[in-house]
Amino acid sequence: MDFPYPCLMFLADVDRVSAKTALGVAHWRPDACVGQLRLPGGEVDLGLPDMSPSAAKAAGARSLLIGVANAGGFIPPHWEAVLIEALEAGLDLVSGLHTRLASLPRVRETAERLGRRLFEAREADPRFIVVGEGGKRDGQRLLTVGTDCAVGKMYAALALTKELKARGVDADFRATGQTGIFIAGSGAPIDAIVSDFVAGAAEALSPSAAPDHWDVIEGQGSLFHPAYAGVSLGLLHGSQPDALVLCHDATRKAIDGLESFPTPSLAEAAELNLRLARLTNPAARLAGICVNTSRLSLEAATAYLAEAAAELGVPCRDPVRTGVAAIVDGLVKPVARRGAA
Repeated sequence: MDFPYPCLMFLADVDRVSAKTALGVAHWRPDACVGQLRLPGGEVDLGLPDMSPSAAKAAGARSLLIGVANAGGFIPPHWEAVLIEALEAGLDLVSGLHTRLASLPRVRETAERLGRRLFEAREADPRFIVVGEGGKRDGQRLLTVGTDCAVGKMYAALALTKELKARGVDADFRATGQTGIFIAGSGAPIDAIVSDFVAGAAEALSPSAAPDHWDVIEGQGSLFHPAYAGVSLGLLHGSQPDALVLCHDATRKAIDGLESFPTPSLAEAAELNLRLARLTNPAARLAGICVNTSRLSLEAATAYLAEAAAELGVPCRDPVRTGVAAIVDGLVKPVARRGAA
């Protein structure tokens, strides 16, 4: 999709977990962000200038992007006034939520009256509405999986893709969620696809390719999440991964928002993901672990990563703090590097 960037990032009044879309776009596409708009009660600051819609328009913004991925993907009524203000200031609207912008009468009518556009990242291309077949495809695929939602699966996938490309490897990042789609400009919004077609969408997203080509597929949800395990399983089977990278938050003790469900151990998560991945690819293997250690001191993070690597026998890295070169070392033969990790 040709999103109208740069944008004013709307952070609303959500917590850091729900603001993962804004955090991801600001980190990976800083060129796409002019400023931020926050409501009272919000916990997130991207470090961008705080702007009104009219100020953002004057600074060159073309759209207001709803940088939120809240549970259920809904737009609360008290956000509508901001969306209408943005339209009246001359901005288009960009959303990755399940609630469609056009389903809000006042927003739709304002956009029609002013000739503004409403962009929806969670509208699936018809080519992704297919039933999976499970047949072997050429090329190589890596899927990021997680112990929970919002543990860095997209960050890991983007970092791995960047490192592969830096080594001259033919590689593509395959987005499966709204944030990844906003960053890459294309992808399959897996959680907006009917469950019967999730595996087929994953197959269509990563078609046959040259033998040495890598598709790095962004994972969604977790097999251990009571609500979202279904999308994780369909993506796991349809991606047919040759390699898995397990993602985790070092300080997460329970499934986010469901405190009665503890997060699994890394060993437990790796074993279950591998066992289920081998339905469609018996050769699937664990290539590494990516851990978000942002809430740990550098000393504690270093110890945590080393302990996890020793326990599972694969490289364990924090994509932001340490880079992922050690994981990529196990994926490809050494070649001349063209840039930094």
